[in-house]
Amino acid sequence: MQRVFSGIQPTGIPHLGNYLGAIRNWVTLQKDHDCLFCLVDMHSLTMPWSPEALREQTLASTACLLASGIDPTRLYNQSAVSAHARLGWIFNCVSRLGWLNRMTQFKDKAGKNRENHSAGLYVYPNLMAADILAFHATRVPVGDDQRQHLELANDIAQKFNHDMGVEFFPLIEPLIPPHAARVMSLRDGSKKMSKSDPSAQSRIILNDTADEIAQKIRKARTDAEPLPSEEAGLEGRPEARNLLTIYAAMSNKTLADVLTQFAGQGFGTFKQALADLLVETLAPVADETRRLMDDKAHLMQVLRQGAERARAVSEPIVSEAEKLVGFLR
Repeated sequence: MQRVFSGIQPTGIPHLGNYLGAIRNWVTLQKDHDCLFCLVDMHSLTMPWSPEALREQTLASTACLLASGIDPTRLYNQSAVSAHARLGWIFNCVSRLGWLNRMTQFKDKAGKNRENHSAGLYVYPNLMAADILAFHATRVPVGDDQRQHLELANDIAQKFNHDMGVEFFPLIEPLIPPHAARVMSLRDGSKKMSKSDPSAQSRIILNDTADEIAQKIRKARTDAEPLPSEEAGLEGRPEARNLLTIYAAMSNKTLADVLTQFAGQGFGTFKQALADLLVETLAPVADETRRLMDDKAHLMQVLRQGAERARAVSEPIVSEAEKLVGFLR
């Protein structure tokens, strides 16, 4: 059985894009893989943060993942397992500046003000490599925007193996679902759905009530044209494409099937159908998330037990890596 590692930043309740892009896939993967799912709270420090908010958001994210169907024995928070930081430092010393300079996500996040950003934001791809390789994970579900970081992780692993004269770290294979939904903002179809968008109307979060889900879909931006029968008719209509893509992903249909189903209809009818579908699927997740948030002691216990399991897997691997680089043990 191959080992899978994946992580999500606990920067608030996950939204619909996180659910369709990652969480739903995690629930499927855990059925036939040895999975570890991590709330990467150390990565959260690479951008401005509030300690109180980080603690609360980590628990809220835990509740939401459990409510979505994640096995509690596979879930933990990154900072509770020292192997991440220890191997991350070794990889800081293995990785090359030239490799990091090519990472496009740092350029996107830092923008023109890169000199004022933390060193953590610059080197976080090295920590991401350590997150995976501390467990000798061989498969990682990622979106296209993370493919470059996975390539860097393999470069780091290969350089470590070469420098130490061993075949210790395995090759990592990206798991990119062939039809993964790219969910965009409900207010602007050209931008990804994001927790950081200032408009709460731009996203559906996984603890929204049924009424909130329906209201956000009703107010989602659209255009005046009826729905087309073929994908070519979505050219230049990003909001229409986004809502149809969401419907297709939630109903496990192809975009072509959804276009055939709603061809010629207006958005009033379609939005009602989409709202009904989202409420049916997500309202139970929201209800369970709120129930779990009322028992924070239970959430803490889940994370503690998950961290114990993660330490049991990672400790022998990272201890051996430390011996290989020359640390006394």
